Amino acid sequence: MLISIVVQIVRACTRFATLTLILGLILAIAAGYYTARHFAINTDINTLISANLDWRQRDQQFDRAFDRDRTILAVVEALTPEQTSSAAAALEQKLKGDKTNFQSMQPLGSGEFFDKNGLLFLPTEELGKITGQFGAAAPLIEIMAGDPSIRGLTGALETGLAGVKRGEVKLDNTARPFNMISQTVEDILNKGNPSFSWRELTSDTPLSDSDRRAFIEFKPVLDYNSLEPGKEATDAIRSAAAELDFPGKYQARVRLTGPVPIANEEYATVQDGAIINGIGTVLVVLLILWMALHSAKIIFAVFVNLFIGLSMTTAVGLLMVGSLNLLSVAFAVLFVGLGVDFGIQFSVRYRSERFKNDNLAEALEEAARRSAVPLSLAAMATAAGFLCFMPTDYKGISELGEIAGAGMLIAFTSSITVLPAMLKLLNPPGESEPVGYAFLAPLDYFLERHRIPIVFGTILIALAGMPLLYFMKFDFNPMNLRNPKAESIATFLDLRKDPNTGANAIDVMTNSEADAKKIEAKLEKVPEVLRVMSLDSFVPEDQPAKLKLIAQAAKVVGPALNPDSVDVASSDEENVEALKSSVASLRTTAGDANSAGAVAARRLADALSKLADSSQATRDKAQSIFVTPLKIVFDQLRNTLQAAVSDLNPSKYLITNALTRSNSSGRIIGL
Repeated sequence: MLISIVVQIVRACTRFATLTLILGLILAIAAGYYTARHFAINTDINTLISANLDWRQRDQQFDRAFDRDRTILAVVEALTPEQTSSAAAALEQKLKGDKTNFQSMQPLGSGEFFDKNGLLFLPTEELGKITGQFGAAAPLIEIMAGDPSIRGLTGALETGLAGVKRGEVKLDNTARPFNMISQTVEDILNKGNPSFSWRELTSDTPLSDSDRRAFIEFKPVLDYNSLEPGKEATDAIRSAAAELDFPGKYQARVRLTGPVPIANEEYATVQDGAIINGIGTVLVVLLILWMALHSAKIIFAVFVNLFIGLSMTTAVGLLMVGSLNLLSVAFAVLFVGLGVDFGIQFSVRYRSERFKNDNLAEALEEAARRSAVPLSLAAMATAAGFLCFMPTDYKGISELGEIAGAGMLIAFTSSITVLPAMLKLLNPPGESEPVGYAFLAPLDYFLERHRIPIVFGTILIALAGMPLLYFMKFDFNPMNLRNPKAESIATFLDLRKDPNTGANAIDVMTNSEADAKKIEAKLEKVPEVLRVMSLDSFVPEDQPAKLKLIAQAAKVVGPALNPDSVDVASSDEENVEALKSSVASLRTTAGDANSAGAVAARRLADALSKLADSSQATRDKAQSIFVTPLKIVFDQLRNTLQAAVSDLNPSKYLITNALTRSNSSGRIIGL
C-alpha cells in the first residue's frame, strides 16, 4: 500500500509537473512572506525551560517584583581600590544625567549608606582594634593631611622612624610597607606605569580581586524595535569610560554583564555569523550533491527542492512555537543536512533506473517504486526521533524536536512531489554508465561477504559500551550554552569565582519577617550554603557600643583629618631637601644590621636617594602617585567616622540571600 501511494503521487506530480512546481513555489513564497512578517528569535536563556514548572513560575514572580531582568551591571576594575572607587564615581557622575539611555543607576556595595556606616558591620572586637589603629596613626595622618606632598610624606616617614628609635615600633614591622614604597619608587624611576594603594599598605592581608572591583547597576531604556535593544545604553557606558580615559587616568577598565549585555551579544553573534555560515553551508551542500549526482540539472532540482522545504519548515515552525530560541534555531542546519539526503536518495535511485531505461517518465516511476519504503521509513524514523524531544520541560530541546520533526515530514513530501516534477521538466540526459564509485566495489563485496561477523561485532561493541552510560552527565545549566569568550559571559564567570559577589545566590522571597527568620535558620544548617543574608543583615548589631568606639576615634582622628590649615604646596627644592633628609634618617636607623627591617630601610633609602637625584618631572609623577590615593583614603575615612544609628523597616517582601559553595547558579523562591 505504501509503495502504491508513493508511486501514484509521483506519477500525478510528473504528469502535471508544471502545476506541481508552481504550487510548490507559491507555497514557498507564501511561507517566506509569513516568515518575514513573523520571524522572531528569543535569546533569553530563561525561556529555554518551560514556564509551567513550579520553580519557574516563582522565578518569574520574583523578577516581576524586583525587575532584575532588564539591568546592566558595569564592573569597574583597577590596579588599586582607590583607583577603582575614583573610576566608578567618575563613571556614575558622568552618566547620571543621561535620561535618554538610562532610567536609573545605583552603585552596588557602596554608596552613601555604606560609606558612612560600613564600620558598623564589623564585629565589635574587630572594630575596637581598627579604631585603636586610627588613634595610633593620628600623628602621621595629621602630618600628611596638613601637607599632602612629598615633603609631608617624608615628614610622616621620619616621624615613624623616630618611633622606631624610641622602641615604640619594631624595625622589622616596617619591612613590608618599606618594600612596597620602594617598589613603587623604583618603578617610577624605571619609567614604568606604577600604582600605589594606601589601603594595601595598611592591610594585614593581601588584597583580593573583589577589593579592586566596584559595581554600578544601570536600568537602561530599551529599544525593542532594534535587534540589540540595549545597545545604545551599553555603547553609552563604554563611550563614557573612553572619554574619562579609564586606562590612562585610572589604570582601570569597565566590563559589562547582566541580562541586557548578554542578550545584546547573543543577538549580535547570531547576526554576525549568519552570512558566513549560510555561504559555507551552501558550498558544502553543493559539493556533496556534485559527488552524488554528477548532473547540473539534477543538482539544481535538488537544491531548489531543499530551499522550498526549508522555507515551508521555517514558517510552520514559527506558526507552532511563535519564536525561535537558541536551540530551536538549529533546525535549519538539521533540515539542510537531513532534508537534502532525501533528495539525494531519490535522485540516485532515479539515475540508476535511467541507466537501465532511458525513458524519463518510466525511470521516475520506477525510482518511486524502489525508494518508497526506504524514504518513508527514514522520514518517519527521523521525525519520530525528533518528536521524542517534545515531552521534556526543557523548552529549548522540546521546540527543536517539534520543528525538526515537522521538517522531516515536509522534506519527505517535497522529495516525492516537487523534486520529481522538476526532474520531469528539466529532463536531464540519460546515464551512460552505472551509478556509483567503482573503486569502492571491493569494500561492498567485503561487507556483504562478512556481514554476519560485522553485525555481530557491532552489537558486541554496543553492549560493551552500555555500562559507560552510567557515567554520562547532563549539563542542565543553560549558561553553558553561551559563548564563554563574550565579554558579558566572561565577566559573569569571573564574578562567579568570588562567593562575595552573589553570582551563585539562591533567592528566597516570603511575606513576613518571622517566615524569613525561619528560612534563614534552616539554610544556615545546610552544608552547601556558605553564608545567609536577609534584610536584617543590613541592620548592624550592637550599634551603641560600636558607635561609641567610632565616636572616640573621631575625637582623635577627626582633627588630624581636618587640620585648621593646609601648608602651601612645597617647591621642588623643598621636596628634594625632604627626600635627602629621609634618606639620612633611614640609613641611620638601619645601621649595619641585616634584619628584614634594616634591609628594607636601606632599600628605601637608595630608592629615595635616586628620586632626589632625578628630574622634577619624575618627582612630580611620584608625588601624584602617592598623594592622589592618599586623598581618596582620607575622604573615605572622614565618611566612616560619621556613622549614625542605622535601621531598616522590613517591607512586605523580605529576601534571604544564600551564597552557595557550588559553581551552579539558580534561584529558589518561596512565597
